[in-house]
Amino acid sequence: MPTRVCCCCSALRPRYKRLVDNIFPEDPKDGLVKADMEKLTFYAVSAPEKLDRIGSYLAERLSRDVVRHRSGYVLIAMEALDQLLMACHSQSIKPFVESFLHMVAKLLESGEPKLQVLGTNSFVKFANIEEDTPSYHRRYDFFVSRFSAMCHSCDSDPETRTEIRIAGIRGIQGVVRKTVNDELRATIWEPQHMDKIVPSLLFNMQKIEEVDSRIGPPPSPSAADKEENPAMLAENCFRELLGRATFGNMNNAVRPVFAHLDHHRLWDPNEFAVHCFKVIMYSIQAQYSHHVIQEILGHLDARKKDSPRVRAGIIQVLLEAVAIAAKGSIGPTVLEVFNTLLKHLRLSVEFEAHDLQGESISSANLNTNSKDSDEKIVQNAIIQTIGFFGSNLPDYQRSEIMMFIMGKVPVFGTSTHTLDISQLGDLGTRRIQIMLLRSLLMVTSGYKAKTIVTALPGSFLDPLLSPSLMEDYELRQLVLEVMHNLMDRHDNRAKLRGIRIIPDVADLKIKREKICRQDTSFMKKNGQQLYRHIYLGCKEEDNVQKNYELLYTSLALITIELANEEVVIDLIRLAIALQDSAIINEDNLSMFHRCGIMALVAAYLNFVSQMIAVPAFCQHVSKVIEIRTMEAPYFLPEHIFRDKCMLPKSLEKHDKNLYFLTNKIAESLGGSGYSVERLSVPYVPQVTDEDRLSRRKSIVDTVSIQVDILPNSNPSDDVVSNTEEITFEALKKAIDTSGMEEQEKEKRRLVIEKFQKAPFEEIAAQCESKANFLHDRLAQILELTIRPPPSPSGTLTITSGHAQYQSVPVYEMKFPDLCVY
Repeated sequence: MPTRVCCCCSALRPRYKRLVDNIFPEDPKDGLVKADMEKLTFYAVSAPEKLDRIGSYLAERLSRDVVRHRSGYVLIAMEALDQLLMACHSQSIKPFVESFLHMVAKLLESGEPKLQVLGTNSFVKFANIEEDTPSYHRRYDFFVSRFSAMCHSCDSDPETRTEIRIAGIRGIQGVVRKTVNDELRATIWEPQHMDKIVPSLLFNMQKIEEVDSRIGPPPSPSAADKEENPAMLAENCFRELLGRATFGNMNNAVRPVFAHLDHHRLWDPNEFAVHCFKVIMYSIQAQYSHHVIQEILGHLDARKKDSPRVRAGIIQVLLEAVAIAAKGSIGPTVLEVFNTLLKHLRLSVEFEAHDLQGESISSANLNTNSKDSDEKIVQNAIIQTIGFFGSNLPDYQRSEIMMFIMGKVPVFGTSTHTLDISQLGDLGTRRIQIMLLRSLLMVTSGYKAKTIVTALPGSFLDPLLSPSLMEDYELRQLVLEVMHNLMDRHDNRAKLRGIRIIPDVADLKIKREKICRQDTSFMKKNGQQLYRHIYLGCKEEDNVQKNYELLYTSLALITIELANEEVVIDLIRLAIALQDSAIINEDNLSMFHRCGIMALVAAYLNFVSQMIAVPAFCQHVSKVIEIRTMEAPYFLPEHIFRDKCMLPKSLEKHDKNLYFLTNKIAESLGGSGYSVERLSVPYVPQVTDEDRLSRRKSIVDTVSIQVDILPNSNPSDDVVSNTEEITFEALKKAIDTSGMEEQEKEKRRLVIEKFQKAPFEEIAAQCESKANFLHDRLAQILELTIRPPPSPSGTLTITSGHAQYQSVPVYEMKFPDLCVY
């Protein structure tokens, strides 16, 4: 009787329940009953309104089997759900999907790894199904949290741990594929979800990265390895996520990367950070690259007080990002990148200067040296980034960046620079000058302008050749190297490397073109400024061999790129003036520096004589060099810049055959059609306003001495006259008025000759410098003398505890009638 009752009750049950029950065998090892599964599928397709009930009943059975740990029946139920899901695509499938997701959630919540993997696989299959009409009310918050937790599995069994992590990554990938395609359902991009997804992927990428760094470079993976390797699977998922990011949600996907790198201290060392941002830059759309760069710059600002190595790691990441973004569009971030980098360069120099000033005891100096080296790492990383970024910009943008950096260089006595140096001090200011010039050198590398006016405009050339940038030999080297980058338009600088006597310049195969009109006008306007910089740079006391080599290269490049007949004459005048200054030695230079100048003059005159190919000029230069080789090798660059070179005790009594003579040079060039009248006028550098404000040894005094000495010496003489010995007869001649009259006549003759033969630019510059000098002296005198004294009717005020008188203006003071006219 009970059996009949059960059969009767079974017959009264709904058909969908009977069909569902029939797919489960008595022994779960037998698996799904395929024949009954086909009946259930046909019934679901024929009556789609029953899908909701079928799903609910399957979910009820699966929940009961999970609680009772009947894993076999759980597998059968999920297999049936998967088949129903793949077969049915009607509108009624949405309620069925809710039941399906509820069952997947039950599996993911279970503590058994096999069930978690089973639920993940079912969810991935569901994610690959394209729904005709997406359900916007459906949320995947639970799945994001659960899959992210699985990515951090810490199971004791390595195989199980890897299996769970792979399942978590595949689940995240399924969530991404299911949600990011629908613009109206963009909840996956919300920060609370990205803060879980991105760190989970990076965590798995990081773990394998550490293993690879220990065992060496891994072999190229196969397709099967990619599915079994959590790191590769996580990286592919990360790339897919970034590739689907749009303008509005790009930042939400990138910011968790910074948080992960900060939390795990992955900026030092920064190999993994660099790898992450390479993945980011290559995965996102090119037009969004500037968003990532802006985020890196913002994070660099936020971490500006961190250790130098952390900042250096962030800057290195920025370099890698810029290297990829520079190949395409980088948007409006060009000036922002440079401005931020220069700001951090100043901060680094400020930290470095503060550490050097704050440490006093020897034990602390050891820490200072380590900090100093760390700050240099930051500075070098910034300069490398600036240089790489600048070198990839088009020419029109690069010229703007050159002006931008030059505007940041501190120039003493002016307020044109826009960089705050109030906290740096003299040492820090010099350091920031060097750093900025190194950055400028990197940006100008490879820059090719059609005309020199484009490369060296006045607003750029004036601060570059400022006396404030001549206070240190390293500064002068950087200035000259920047000039070489901009002048050398035909790649001749490598052929001129090293100061030497070149036997045959034709062997160098110098490339040059005819001087254009713009270059000629540039030399007329700025030639004296270039000559002055070279002249004063040769006479610095701290010059080393590299300085003389760069000065020689400067003269040679001007000859190749900018020299017509007038410029050649000016350059020869400059060389003769350098020779005279080394002999007279009014600057009290050491014997090494005097011989270095003589060697520089010899190397350049040898070069220019062969470039203009005047036989008589070449013969004179070759003869002097030959005599020097035998009698005074220390006047040649091959000997003076060699270690342990023997130096002479004095230069005053040497034979005139050792010097390049003005009259013979003029005679040789005049015979070839050159206008040599100006050779008889000694070169005198012009004095600028900044010279009078410079902190260096007074250039005005140096030039004044040069002006006083040169008119007393006859330029046509073969040898520059040596210092006279003061005797009784000499004193009698000095007292004699007739001698004074002759000297006055000679001075007037030289002045007339100078105004007749010297170039107009030089005369105008000298007159202007004298007028400016007198005006400045007068202003100083007036400033010292004309100061209104405290007025009897003035008021006494107390500010910060100090008494101060405030005078009544002059126009308000009452004077006695006798004092008023």
